[in-house]
Amino acid sequence: MSEKRRKRKRRKKPERPPRQAMPVRPAEVRVTDFDEVAVGYDAETAVVEASRCLQCPTHPCVEGCPVAVDIPGFIELVKEGEFIAAAQKIKETNTLPAVCGRVCPQEEQCEEVCVIGKIDAPVAIGRLERFVADYEREHGEIEIPEVAPDTGKKVAVIGSGPAGITVAYELLQKGHSVTIYEALHELGGVLVYGIPEFRLPKKIVAAEIDTIKKIGAEIKLNMLIGKTRTIDQLLQEDGFDAVFIGTGAGLPMFLNIPGENLNGVLSANEFLTRINLMKAYRDEYVTPIKVGKKVTVIGAGNVAMDAARSALRAGGEDTEVSIVYRRSREEMPAREEEIHHAEEEGVKFNLLTNPVRIIGDETNTVTGLECVEMELGEPDASGRRRPIPIEGSEHTVDTDMVIVALGTLPRKFISSTTPDLETSDWGTFIADEETGQTSKEGVFAGGDVVTGSATVIKAMGAGRGAAQAIHQYLSNGQA
Repeated sequence: MSEKRRKRKRRKKPERPPRQAMPVRPAEVRVTDFDEVAVGYDAETAVVEASRCLQCPTHPCVEGCPVAVDIPGFIELVKEGEFIAAAQKIKETNTLPAVCGRVCPQEEQCEEVCVIGKIDAPVAIGRLERFVADYEREHGEIEIPEVAPDTGKKVAVIGSGPAGITVAYELLQKGHSVTIYEALHELGGVLVYGIPEFRLPKKIVAAEIDTIKKIGAEIKLNMLIGKTRTIDQLLQEDGFDAVFIGTGAGLPMFLNIPGENLNGVLSANEFLTRINLMKAYRDEYVTPIKVGKKVTVIGAGNVAMDAARSALRAGGEDTEVSIVYRRSREEMPAREEEIHHAEEEGVKFNLLTNPVRIIGDETNTVTGLECVEMELGEPDASGRRRPIPIEGSEHTVDTDMVIVALGTLPRKFISSTTPDLETSDWGTFIADEETGQTSKEGVFAGGDVVTGSATVIKAMGAGRGAAQAIHQYLSNGQA
């Protein structure tokens, strides 16, 4: 063998650094307050993580992103230390990067199809997105997008969650007049009232939403469309040329088992709304939330984890919180990161356990939860193994508060007052998957009000598609 061949054989490919861990506050400290759990990357760590990207020619990560962020483009800018430019690159298609970098399930979307993920851990796309968005905000260099000349067209956006905010942002840039109607007293929808402070600080949401105010959105708070005004009134009396419905899914689902009307039983939706909008996360506020000493949360999705971890914080150091879930850990729908954080903070998990009755005392107050043990059979329609009750396994879980976190459906304020809007058996609006066009001319819908409970980024993707369709409709009468 020649010397040249021997050298070539000995030559090794340069080693790539490992995926950079996300710094988090210690569990024993963070469980005593509502401050954010994850600390975020610093500049040096972000550059190291960005260097792991292969800049592959196929860009599957972009296809995996519901709003088609130019992921290789922004990561290359991070690698070069151009953090502001990286944030602006993301904002070409993503209105809320600091939000998405915190709460979106990148592991099931862009990171799942990352090429390097086939041989190593995928690039931490979400963590890099969070870093550059935070960097832009903290350095006071947030760029306000240009707005096209006024078209004379008016659009009503109902709901200020991820879908509504995205639609408003896109249409304002195209020169249309946009009025946002929000039923509550703050903009943000589920970002404000649903997700707890320790996962998504309110100041982050406010800063990102502030852009739509600066580019001309008219805001109307405390306006419950379907009650205060109807869709037909917006179109026929108020002069709107199109309407977008992005009201989300705020109607909680229950088990329909005995005892659900007892004192001490509430939905996770109600519990988290009280925590968030009544500012239980701030010491200077006295919030009327009674948290039991033994709290049981039914369910194992992200909302269940949010409720359990919020109960730990709001209840104090002598509060015990447990999750009851009828399947095994492998089938739990929550993000692995959220499950891991809950375990670190002391949440207990009663798996393969199914509630059958809530027990109360003579004052109609919760004292226990009757459950049955389960075993897993063959997969059902969801692809998960179907839980089957084990005969004779009935037992009682000692609890004085039950929080039900089983998902949500849309409320019927709009559908009940707009009979020509077609809905599904679940109460969701039937709309075109690409355009959001509903059965009513000039009315579009997107996000959880169409799909049922889903992710922030999917709602934003629906909002982008609907905004493009609304623009086409306003321009030529066709979506």
